[in-house]
Amino acid sequence: MENPYAIEMLNITKVFPGIVANDDITLQLKKGEIHALLGENGAGKSTLMSVLFGLYQPEKGVIKKDGKEVKVNNPNDANELGIGMVHQHFKLVECFSVLDNIILGVEPCKHGFLQKNAARKKVLELSEKYGLQVNPDAIIEDITVGMQQRTEILKMLYRDNEILIFDEPTAVLTPQEIEELMKIMKNLVAEGKSILFISHKLNEIMSVADRCTVLRKGKYVGTVEIKDTTKEELSRMMVGRDVDFVVQKEEKTPGEVIFDVENLSVGSKTSKKDAVKNVSFRVRAGEIVCIAGIDGNGQTELVYGLTGLEPVKSGKIALCGKDITKASIRKRNTSGMSHIPEDRHKHGLVLDYTLEDNIVLQRYFEPEFTGKTGFLKRGNIRAYAERLIEQYDVRSGQGPVTLARSMSGGNQQKAIIAREIDKDPQLLVAVQPTRGLDVGAIEYIHRQLVAQRDAGRGVLLVSLELEEVLSVPDRILVMYEGEIVGELDPKTTTAEELGLYMSGAKREEK
Repeated sequence: MENPYAIEMLNITKVFPGIVANDDITLQLKKGEIHALLGENGAGKSTLMSVLFGLYQPEKGVIKKDGKEVKVNNPNDANELGIGMVHQHFKLVECFSVLDNIILGVEPCKHGFLQKNAARKKVLELSEKYGLQVNPDAIIEDITVGMQQRTEILKMLYRDNEILIFDEPTAVLTPQEIEELMKIMKNLVAEGKSILFISHKLNEIMSVADRCTVLRKGKYVGTVEIKDTTKEELSRMMVGRDVDFVVQKEEKTPGEVIFDVENLSVGSKTSKKDAVKNVSFRVRAGEIVCIAGIDGNGQTELVYGLTGLEPVKSGKIALCGKDITKASIRKRNTSGMSHIPEDRHKHGLVLDYTLEDNIVLQRYFEPEFTGKTGFLKRGNIRAYAERLIEQYDVRSGQGPVTLARSMSGGNQQKAIIAREIDKDPQLLVAVQPTRGLDVGAIEYIHRQLVAQRDAGRGVLLVSLELEEVLSVPDRILVMYEGEIVGELDPKTTTAEELGLYMSGAKREEK
């Protein structure tokens, strides 16, 4: 009888300093199925896939392809075996074109000359066949994250990979792009490919996967058929307890205005038009205000202007009654503003610093952490970091001395949230705070945001997740093409109405 499995990973164990990332894990991928791999942040999912792709060598265990044992010493071996991977943080050369990135490493040559025309033809045929429309001549740094992801998928298809690994593919996509990706994955499986899909978004797994394997703290929990399970059952397997999917918060009457933005305009880097046009709003003490909208409608530039990452063209920003329009980033921080940034790698962390240095990054100059002679008080920094690591359940192999780069995305995010909330801010600007997090961590972060509001702070939440937009804030402001086009009450609005404002089909008269 023919072996039903395209890939088998049997009894895989992978150890890093201070942590067993994969502890005797077995995973079997059937031919022509979408197999989801589910687990909390730091459960060992990406590590297991990196073992399959040849980025890591396991201490124990074997990998079989079509029933035969194989050795995967590096990604080139994986490609030879028809295994391709779309990484959570894309592996693209920013200054190269889409086409150059796709053919990188397998460039078609004749008599020592690059044959780009044949490659372009193949790329265009593949993009047509799988509905992955891309411009092969566009430069990577100029295109959207969704387009970059399509480039990564085409890179796999160009190499004729038949086993495709998607590592957290939807963490950085808009709802529309996620829907597109789900269709693409189903088309690929219909063509005879087999897909391993890492995610902790339960709705996506329920809608697209055939089977699901769950990991918890590096150990195998079980494999279930999707048609025989529920979202609640999967979350229980993943977290080890029941998860509350509804955000619990009491009615509150907001206090005085903490944050006042008047007629703010911010320029655009990619066009001559302003990215933010004449925006005004207020955030009061004890309320969560959410800026909602489809990605690319000026939310990023608005946050950059508010937090000092970009200069504003015109308008006024006041925090607790003080004008901070032209204030430095540090001045804003010490005046009571905290910022959980959209891009945790670019603006949230210094990846090659330790966890303790990242945690104290905005406070190291305070007397608690720096002595009169100007030297850092290392003991105080270590103790402070240990307290936050424990309080916010930041999981890391070597505690405070772990390099930020080596931590899972979710734990990097928790470290940023710990640092920003512990500064005891008057205003917390939280941009996509739950991006790429599992249900347990999302539940925890939503509680933290509500706790800030209940303690009389102001919270400005910027989110692309519809569920989050409808369940967490007290007021919703919708942005479209750089303007605020509507203010909605989450208790009375619907996803459909919100969608109409977000797409520009509806706007409130000023």
